[in-house]
Amino acid sequence: MTPPDRRAALAVTLVGGVAFVLVALWLVPWHPVPGGTPPPASAASVFSPGQIQRAEDFSRWARVWSWSSLAVSLAVACWFGFTRLGRRLTDRLRGPWWVRVVLAVAALSLVGRVVTLPFGVLLRREQLDRGLSNQSWTGYATDVALSQVVGIVTTSLALVVVVACARRWRRAWPAVAGALLGVLVLVGSFVYPVLVEPLFNTFTPLPDGSLRTQILRLADREHVHVDDVLVADASRRTTTLNAYVSGFGSTRRVVVYDNLVDDLPEDEALSVVAHELAHARHGDVVTGSVLGAAGGVLGVGLLGLLVGSIASRRRLGMADPAVVPLVLALVALGTLAASPAQNAVSRQIETRADVDALEATHDPEAFVAMQRELALRSLADPNPPAWSQLWFGSHPTTLTRIAIARSFDTP
Repeated sequence: MTPPDRRAALAVTLVGGVAFVLVALWLVPWHPVPGGTPPPASAASVFSPGQIQRAEDFSRWARVWSWSSLAVSLAVACWFGFTRLGRRLTDRLRGPWWVRVVLAVAALSLVGRVVTLPFGVLLRREQLDRGLSNQSWTGYATDVALSQVVGIVTTSLALVVVVACARRWRRAWPAVAGALLGVLVLVGSFVYPVLVEPLFNTFTPLPDGSLRTQILRLADREHVHVDDVLVADASRRTTTLNAYVSGFGSTRRVVVYDNLVDDLPEDEALSVVAHELAHARHGDVVTGSVLGAAGGVLGVGLLGLLVGSIASRRRLGMADPAVVPLVLALVALGTLAASPAQNAVSRQIETRADVDALEATHDPEAFVAMQRELALRSLADPNPPAWSQLWFGSHPTTLTRIAIARSFDTP
């Protein structure tokens, strides 16, 4: 007979999986381009041969270092998670169970950072050599340290919740932990813009002027309430251009990089902002948060099934802090496996925002010019490998986005 905790894990897996599929079918725009997405524009019609070569050269090495870092991090996580090494590490830790959980997360996270740091440094050297960054090595180290602290805190919080539930509800913990983690994902989406983003950038309101006036008119025309339009001091870190929307409710804001405001003509900057306003109008942050919550419930259910199968053979339960290395290894593998689905959803949402931006501005020429400039600034690969785009492409390729804009330009 199936043990009660396994039945609970199976039920949570089914609930999370069904919820994710239903929300994705309901809220994700699977056909965002009227008449269908056109074939990508030819690279030669957008970039010069030298520009294409430069982008391909950088992207090739960026993939080498990024994929090498990913492979090494997975290997280390599995080494600790699926061998006795992780158990020996956690047995050396002292303190209450929750302290041991936090210490285990911190130790394993730091080991993972140390073994992958050489690849991060090599990638950064590429960025410096290509003029993609103007940040000092001290600033880079500070960002790495802050990212590490944020990662340790969030991961520790999630694992403390899961282990606490397993200790309190030994048979039904997947159901309770899944519900709590789903709530944490939603809460995190709300507080992230307020607590985490200011750690990495300074934000100031976009000054009064023509651009601000046009943005507010555009937002009013699109019936979008924006709490604020902020400028991030990104130029101290990077030469690439970007903008994004974050938060919802009283924390929702459109953020534009300062170099985008300073370096792009107003019509091109408005195309970027119109894209972000489309995200706000459709509640894409909320959609992503709900999908993330459903994914979290699904993940806890799968974790209960897998840990129950693996840990039982090793006389290890979810209530034991020694399970942390195994959980981190399973989460790392699960995150990689889920990337295609996650990014497929993201690409559809981003495509809809592009279409809405084109409809709002009625300026496909500015949109094309903006996409070209963004690609040149970031050295984006015009034709990334299909497997890379499938697994890691969170946005449509530049040439696809330009093809969509050109289709709007056709009578």
